[in-house]
Amino acid sequence: GIDLGTTYSCVSFIDDDGTPKVILNSDGMETTPSVVWFDGSIAYVGKKANDRKITTTSPIFEFVKRDIGKGHNASTHYEIKGYYFGPTGLSAIILRKLKKDAIIYLKKKGFLSESFEEKSNIIPAVITVPAYFNDSQRQATKEAGEIAGLKVQRIINEPTAAALAYGLDKKHMDSTIAVFDLGGGTFDISILELGDGVFEVKSTNGDTHLGGDDFDQVIIDWLADEFKIQENVDLRKDPMSLQRIKDAAEKAKIELSSSAETEINLPYVTAVDGVPKHLVMKLS
Repeated sequence: GIDLGTTYSCVSFIDDDGTPKVILNSDGMETTPSVVWFDGSIAYVGKKANDRKITTTSPIFEFVKRDIGKGHNASTHYEIKGYYFGPTGLSAIILRKLKKDAIIYLKKKGFLSESFEEKSNIIPAVITVPAYFNDSQRQATKEAGEIAGLKVQRIINEPTAAALAYGLDKKHMDSTIAVFDLGGGTFDISILELGDGVFEVKSTNGDTHLGGDDFDQVIIDWLADEFKIQENVDLRKDPMSLQRIKDAAEKAKIELSSSAETEINLPYVTAVDGVPKHLVMKLS
């Protein structure tokens, strides 16, 4: 099962006891940044690409899900050595990385034999999409999966997948359910009706350009503005400093999900006239 997200993607499988479990990627993480970085003719996906967003001058692509199935958009189209990558092709590169990590993980856990070869096997999968995706967007997502070497069994609405994971289909009762989906780049709500074990999306709405990344940006700007007041230096103009406060902002946001207060402490975040400067701030 694959959640191909706007900013992060995730893969799961059904364990022997019938429960879904998240597959860890090659970095040991449950989620993989949906970012593609081209270093010459080699495409890198995930953390390695995400870490270069600010410092690289090579082509880098993110948020490609917003353009899949919509036609031409120069920001998500790339040509290299005669090969042309649009949103579908870039999504396929991300899916291929997810598939590769899944095979490695499942081999390690004994769910696949060591002799299993990716090139000679088509992996069956389901892929989720937002409930508001039209037929063109759904078909393009399916094509991306097939290009990546997946046999796409079904395209499932994300709120339906969330309801199934929550076990609402096993409660044997007709009901109306609201599912909120706050992702890295989008925020939407869907109203589902459950009857006879079947979910139907009755209505969906939201903001396709609002998510956790925007929360990060607010923290980044606040940190940079406060530091500028204190030291008269704008950290946003230094790519390395900006990357450090970006990482710190995301970490602080995550910590504030489970605690009322956290501290950002970045030693030697920059230097002023040769004097090292530190950034120490509390958030609550």
